[in-house]
Amino acid sequence: MDPAGKPQQPSTEAAAQVGELFEALDCTNIVETREFKEILDHVPIPIIISKSVQGRQRICYANKALEALTGLALSDLAGRGWSIFDGYVNDSEQTTLGEAVLKIDDDFLGSFRTQEPRPLVVEAYAGLIENEDGTENYRIAALIDVTDRERVEREQFRAAIRGKDMLLKELQHRVRNNLQLIVALIRLEARNERVGEKVNWATLASRIESLKLLYDALTPDTLGGEVELGHYLSQIAAAAMNTYSIDGIRLDLKVEHAPVSINIALPVGLIVNELLTNAFKHAFGNRCHGIITLECLHQNEDRYRVLVADDGIGLPPTGSWPVPGKIGALVVQTLRENTAADVKVESAPQKGLRVTITFDRKAPAHKPN
Repeated sequence: MDPAGKPQQPSTEAAAQVGELFEALDCTNIVETREFKEILDHVPIPIIISKSVQGRQRICYANKALEALTGLALSDLAGRGWSIFDGYVNDSEQTTLGEAVLKIDDDFLGSFRTQEPRPLVVEAYAGLIENEDGTENYRIAALIDVTDRERVEREQFRAAIRGKDMLLKELQHRVRNNLQLIVALIRLEARNERVGEKVNWATLASRIESLKLLYDALTPDTLGGEVELGHYLSQIAAAAMNTYSIDGIRLDLKVEHAPVSINIALPVGLIVNELLTNAFKHAFGNRCHGIITLECLHQNEDRYRVLVADDGIGLPPTGSWPVPGKIGALVVQTLRENTAADVKVESAPQKGLRVTITFDRKAPAHKPN
């Protein structure tokens, strides 16, 4: 809330981003797959999905984060209407969360309070998933727990910045970006499935895991600051080792303290995750030994160099990285646009693949339109 006690509304830009997020959810068929639900169970954001049944919305999915927050499991919710959330009340609008989800006048539904099973304050976001003919099929809602922030940190921060609740806005923005990327990744895989390509669920899950690691690093303490890129990439490497490593394949890791903004850390993390996954799975062919290198080092005070390399068999004669039209190519393009990064790809038969990314610590300011 602002100093006058009025509810803080999301900025026009942030609201537009949430709108784009839920408009991107055109993957109706993929929502019903077991693999998709298993992936959402590992997303650290409480999510509920309902399906239209004879003109009424009935809850068909809730992830583990939702159960941890509210104490309500899918077994408690399945087949129920959104009225089960009518215990969550918006004080300023005098409406309930269940009513707000059914209206969806805006992607940001507002803040809602409840006393059961314990005092909670959540921010709610919602959107529609439509059939190809434009008719409604699903509704999806995400809840963000702001209880502690409202009680302690939000008040302290509001006083420090003269009553402007920038913490709330910044965390909203970051949550939306994470949700938007998750949906974008799923949407691309769904499109590939529609044209006959098999969805690689393991790869998709590892990409979402890299987003989760970044989300975990976003705390109120990092507001207005930077993410430690070296530590973040080390976590991604550890996750890849845990998933794909085999005896004889060694990871050579060298990282330095490298603070960057989230807009840089996110695409760099996705690129490194893809390269490490590809290296563990494909770089060495039938060989039972090899070295994968990951470095995040200073090129100079204001410029960093990230290297992912292997001493494997190299790309096939007709192969390339990133593959045009795939997620890796889109992420590389985003990184170049946001940071003017230089991405150099080198490969030779039996000498492996070497990808070097150099970029400025500070992303250039965007010029106004």
